Amino acid sequence: MLDHGLKDGSKTAALDYHALNAMLNLYDSEGRIRFEADRMAARQYFLQHVNQNTVFFHSLDEKLGYLVEEGYYEPEVLDQYSRNFQRKIWAAAYERKFRFPTFLGAFKYYTSYTLKTRDGQRYLERYEDRVVMVALALARGDEAQAMRFMEEIIEGRFQPATPTFLNAGKKSRGELISCFLLRVEDNMESIGRAINSSLQLSKRGGGVALMLTNIREHGAPIKGIENQSSGVIPVMKLLEDSFSYANQLGARQGAGAVYLNAHHPDILRFLDTKRENADEKIRIKTLSLGVVIPDVTFELAKRNEDMYLFSPHDVERVYGMPFSDVSVTEKYDEMVDDRRIRKKKINARAFFQTLAEIQFESGYPYIMFEDTVNRMNPIAGRIAMSNLCSEILQVNEASEYNEDLSYRHLGTDISCNLGSLNIAMTMDSPDFGGTVETAVRALTAVSEMSAIDAVPSIRRGNDEAHAIGLGQMNLHGFLARERIHYGSAEGVDFTRAYFAAVAYHCIRASNLIARERGQTFAGFERSKYADGSFFEKYVTRDWLPETAEVAALFDRCGIALPTREDWAELRAAVMKDGLYNRNLQAVPPTGSISYINNSTSSIHPIVSKIEIRKEGKIGRVYYPAPFMTNDNLDYYRDAYEIGPDALIETYAAATEHVDQGLSLTLFFPAEATTRDINRAQILAWKKGIKTIYYVRLRQTALEGTEVQGCVSCTL
Repeated sequence: MLDHGLKDGSKTAALDYHALNAMLNLYDSEGRIRFEADRMAARQYFLQHVNQNTVFFHSLDEKLGYLVEEGYYEPEVLDQYSRNFQRKIWAAAYERKFRFPTFLGAFKYYTSYTLKTRDGQRYLERYEDRVVMVALALARGDEAQAMRFMEEIIEGRFQPATPTFLNAGKKSRGELISCFLLRVEDNMESIGRAINSSLQLSKRGGGVALMLTNIREHGAPIKGIENQSSGVIPVMKLLEDSFSYANQLGARQGAGAVYLNAHHPDILRFLDTKRENADEKIRIKTLSLGVVIPDVTFELAKRNEDMYLFSPHDVERVYGMPFSDVSVTEKYDEMVDDRRIRKKKINARAFFQTLAEIQFESGYPYIMFEDTVNRMNPIAGRIAMSNLCSEILQVNEASEYNEDLSYRHLGTDISCNLGSLNIAMTMDSPDFGGTVETAVRALTAVSEMSAIDAVPSIRRGNDEAHAIGLGQMNLHGFLARERIHYGSAEGVDFTRAYFAAVAYHCIRASNLIARERGQTFAGFERSKYADGSFFEKYVTRDWLPETAEVAALFDRCGIALPTREDWAELRAAVMKDGLYNRNLQAVPPTGSISYINNSTSSIHPIVSKIEIRKEGKIGRVYYPAPFMTNDNLDYYRDAYEIGPDALIETYAAATEHVDQGLSLTLFFPAEATTRDINRAQILAWKKGIKTIYYVRLRQTALEGTEVQGCVSCTL
């Protein structure tokens, strides 16, 4: 029931959209949340602002002619299609009568995505226009494909990541790619090239992660002269300054992350850069930190033993390969006994205590469980780092440089070609498998349309791998809609079955593309797909629902889940014709795209029933959790109430079927201690989690404070 102010039409008309949205934060006279106020806010936003500030065109022909002639739209995109088809797809999009169900969704779209006049004052696109241009750009002249892309996006089933949705089809645009990963080797040429590459990639709008594990430690010899190396911290400072400088025309600072192995001698200095009381000479303010932890580190802590830290320069000299390419767990005892390798030791439990302290203070570092990642990696080669949001896990190859920084050997680095399915809408799809396949084809197009020649190792890696990262969002929203508690046995059961089905259709789609193109990703013949071993767990058991409630849910949605016989057929097809995409799935945190898609972020629980965000000049904006009503509030416990154990169980169920990673943030109540963080880290490792993104304590997300999302995945 609405309060009297909303019942009275004249009073409602007098309220602006911001005031209406703010009523979400005030209960009505019966103690109920005013959801209708937010729906009114969305309508009033259009009436009071959007409609009055949108450039009017008499016809589609007039609009497209103007946008091409004035250099807003890329003419080559439209020239691939007849004018009749253009009219057909635009008419089909507008026939859907799309409406933003929340004020924040509409506000986010018009603030951050839609095409504006060059003075930024007036809008040139509505949501339907942006959707159609993205579809036309990604379909590259294929009318049937363009129509499918449009339908999946406008129906809310598939949402391209921010860079793709923002830029596709525009004349003056950034890249379609979310973020990048770069190796750094132990020489000045590689460090210099990495800084230049970071600048080039950052100015194009992508977040950049760099692996520092191979750089020799502070005090290490250079050319045989002792105590010459400055270690990793000065490199981090150079990178931080570089990202600050490459601020994308002042729109936002560049975003970077650095990863270091736990057994690098600079590891404690590395962590100290994020302490609140760190000396300004070493303090790292804006660069994100990630630590790569092998299994042996946990085993040493379990036995309360010291852990040895090994000189990367010596390891490379002894093993003939960079430190990052050596399995610390496999070679640990050998390296401890080898007198040729310089080493020092710290207490393993003290290391984990320090890790928890830093996370308690700052939320950093991210963690990558190195051996778990590589055990589950189906691709030949070793994964030694992740990205700015900790969900990209791919193999890369070192480059070698001449003194003038030209390439002696061109290696491969990593691009993130991302987009996400809305789980609720995908479950409602008339063709579940078709929706997944369409998303895979759209992301494959993003990969194929990207060619960043300014960083040749990125270009080569993208060209050879065709790697994509199909993500997911709205898990909590969907479960709540179906009256299933997040983290319950049924919630975990659904997650496991859903992700198994998505994995099947991702692989099926990539196999179809390989057959159509007569081409596989580089190195397919050395992968676990090629010899069939990847499919072993799928052909020896069925990954079907274990609870009656979840089985009935899939039946109700008309979704036929793959059986072991289906998987066996797929295995034969893959072994015969291969896969086009080296990597297929990665679950990012999803920020802005969740709001415009009316989704809960990623597969996390909500952080609040009514989320409070700070949005530029407008100030506080309120966002109600998707599908929430006054009658189902019990299903919307927030992440801090649910706690880390249920999150880990849910993510572990999904991880079994995701070839890359998932951005897992751990949430703790205000009274949590570093022991609680340590315990959660150990549980995550034992459960087969691949990475941990942020650690959040409730006091770091107080009312009115926005929790920072992944900069490379959001605006």
